[in-house]
Amino acid sequence: MSVFASPRFLPRVMWADAASCAGTGIAQLAFTQPLARLTGLPPSLLAGTGLFLLAYALAAGWMARRQPVPRTLIGLVAVGNLGWALACAALVLGSSLVLSGWGVAWVAVQAVVVLALADLQWMGLRATRRAAMPSQRAVV
Repeated sequence: MSVFASPRFLPRVMWADAASCAGTGIAQLAFTQPLARLTGLPPSLLAGTGLFLLAYALAAGWMARRQPVPRTLIGLVAVGNLGWALACAALVLGSSLVLSGWGVAWVAVQAVVVLALADLQWMGLRATRRAAMPSQRAVV
């Protein structure tokens, strides 16, 4: 059996997603002003996304605890993670903000992490698709 098809794989990925969001959200809320000075990101953006990340971390933790795993929600989360990565790229490449090197790194690390999580979520969903489908037998 593939590691991706393990019934523990998707919950573990969702716990990792929850932990990374909680850590980032806490850091952005606890250190809004110092991070703003260090990165060049607006304090309102750091605080707003920090609050969002904490709420998201709670939702991801809830999904990780569900049995069976909420496949549709996890699929939406994977799409949302892709959207977050694209928003990070747009922030760095297409905004009028003047980010420091630390700011580019802060945003780029978030993009890389959520892309990796989205990929793991898709792999887990694909690997467990057959197990999630009800058995279908031809009636003769």
